[in-house]
Amino acid sequence: MATLLSERGAQASWRDYLELTKPKVVLLMLITSLVGMFLATRAGVPWTVLLFGNLGIALCAGGAAAINHVVDRRIDSVMARTHKRPLAEGRVAPGAAILFALLLAVAGMSLLLTFTNALAAWLTLASLVGYAVVYTGFLKRATPQNIVIGGLAGAAPPLLGWVAVTGQITAEPLLLVLIIFAWTPPHFWALAIHRKDEYAKVNVPMLPVTHGEHYTKVHILLYTAMLLAVSVMPFAIHMSGVLYLAAAVLLGARFLFWAVVLYRDSRPHAAIKTFKFSIWYLFALFIALLVDHYLPLTF
Repeated sequence: MATLLSERGAQASWRDYLELTKPKVVLLMLITSLVGMFLATRAGVPWTVLLFGNLGIALCAGGAAAINHVVDRRIDSVMARTHKRPLAEGRVAPGAAILFALLLAVAGMSLLLTFTNALAAWLTLASLVGYAVVYTGFLKRATPQNIVIGGLAGAAPPLLGWVAVTGQITAEPLLLVLIIFAWTPPHFWALAIHRKDEYAKVNVPMLPVTHGEHYTKVHILLYTAMLLAVSVMPFAIHMSGVLYLAAAVLLGARFLFWAVVLYRDSRPHAAIKTFKFSIWYLFALFIALLVDHYLPLTF
């Protein structure tokens, strides 16, 4: 095994393998998974579920990310944003990365089956396959709606956290999935506009490449408006209170502001600024959900 892991990648360091897992992406996923866990109960999450459940989800997500590196290595070597990735530069061999991904997935599934429940484990596996195989292996190169369809896999973490605690799928975690599902297109299309020339160069049919920037900006605006509407639904179904509602409206209005700025192209580097704000938006929205759950405001 050690020989295989070092094949064509003798110069690889532990940082290269860590980079294969896309740790910043996984961290954001874990925040939403944690929120899903804590929203599922007021009685407290068992420490074994909290620790090993999130570790299992993180390992599976890291395994899916490593497969993404393998499949996209030729594209990554051309694009400025990704050309220094471990596989793109040859520091890690494809075979070693696949073995690494398999080890992560097996370890993650083992932890989930041992410390949570079978439903949480199999949903996590489905999410892994959805991202690593369906999205990365097929949808990304097949349709400009790739991120819309494939976004369902990336929207799963709050559901996984909820199910890890309760063992059940209910309306509340599905609503959390819907929020991330609506968030994903404006989040990623803003980046795709910023990197349009690079996607065109590698023949990936991202929406700005196939339909133009104006068309994409209109859809970012529409999806952001839809996201604002979806984000207030937890309050509408009495899942959250006034504190969350205020945060959702303020954050959504700010996101909509950036979508309008991008549509009008009224500020320099509007696309990448919209993308960056979208990350903070999701983080703040889910933190607001969590705070409201344990410190509700009453009038």
